[in-house]
Amino acid sequence: MIRITIYKDRKQEISGFCCSGHAGYAAAGSDIVCAAVSVMVINTVNALEQFTDTPFSLETEEEGGRIECRFRGEADHDAKLLVKAMILGLQGIQSDYGTKYLTIHFKEV
Repeated sequence: MIRITIYKDRKQEISGFCCSGHAGYAAAGSDIVCAAVSVMVINTVNALEQFTDTPFSLETEEEGGRIECRFRGEADHDAKLLVKAMILGLQGIQSDYGTKYLTIHFKEV
């Protein structure tokens, strides 16, 4: 199962996210849920870097399928919007394929 954690600060503003695990929907290389989530998450990280001025840290672990992105300080409007768009897409995947393959949690940090 893929676990997505959206980090929020005390003001309930998005401060980052973490994606870990593998969906297990199909065999490696044929898993459309894993592929869809990977595209959403990696594209968001690339867009944050390319289109915003918000500094962030990034940690990855390929074997465990883990990507963690944390904003360094308060995110600008565009960074927040990009992460909200990612959440919307991930919620759509979760709605279509179920919580057996993808869960999304919000956590105050």
